[in-house]
Amino acid sequence: MIEARHLRVLRAVAASGSFSAAARTLGCTQPAVSQQMKALETSAGTPLLIRTGREMRLTQAGEVLVRHASGILAGLTAAEEEIAAIAGLRAGRVRLVSFPSGSSTLVPAALAALRAAHPGTRVSLVDAEPPRSVEMLREGDCDIALAFRYRGAPEREADWGDLIVRPLLSDRLVGLVPEGHPLAGAGAVTIGDLAEDPWIAGCPRCRRQLVEVCEEAGFTPRIDFATDDYPAVIGLVGAGLGVAVLPELALESVRPKGARTVAVEPPVIREIVALTLPDLSQVPAVAATLDELSRAASR
Repeated sequence: MIEARHLRVLRAVAASGSFSAAARTLGCTQPAVSQQMKALETSAGTPLLIRTGREMRLTQAGEVLVRHASGILAGLTAAEEEIAAIAGLRAGRVRLVSFPSGSSTLVPAALAALRAAHPGTRVSLVDAEPPRSVEMLREGDCDIALAFRYRGAPEREADWGDLIVRPLLSDRLVGLVPEGHPLAGAGAVTIGDLAEDPWIAGCPRCRRQLVEVCEEAGFTPRIDFATDDYPAVIGLVGAGLGVAVLPELALESVRPKGARTVAVEPPVIREIVALTLPDLSQVPAVAATLDELSRAASR
């Protein structure tokens, strides 16, 4: 019989490439990892790993088992959490991953309300941008992923058909220009109005969206600086080093010193959502967290 603990070890070995690295990840010894892998191969009745020097490579059977492991482990976690909540054995636990502007705006209000209503529920938070955050959810490394996709983007940009999708809000991109910019006092601008300016770009996905929007307007932006840090983007614009477009959500917790915001027409919208797996959506602590995220987004 294949045991869940052995699947966790196999997944760690596959991700890290060696027994010793997997042991560090799992907080155990290298011999313990080796012993559990031998037990798993015995249960499976076929080799799962090919040892090449210090690294490990999955056999075809190993690849199949790793592919199914995340779903199996997520289902087991969901079952354990739901049973524990019903039996009253322990409080809920939720692992949340969010992109930075969501972490600084939606998440604090949601978690404060969750703690007030359910003081025993423990929530951990890690920052990650989509698609990495969505991968973490599918791999069983979190219970809820706060993510976004741009309205009108190709379906391949956000294939979430296997997930529970909780829409939260629509986040419009706004222009950000230095205070001395000729368009600083404009009520609204088009992307084309900023074609001759140097640009400061954000995260890789936002950067790709910026380039696509600019190319649709007939020009390729000259990107002088790129950073995942929204306060850094705002600081660079405030210093007169270029222009940018940022989600309104990113501006809620940062004061744009030395910079002015302008509306961008036609509007560019990103949809903010909370994602979870179907099994996990039945876990009381996960469901409560989703509800609080929805309430925080509606305020």
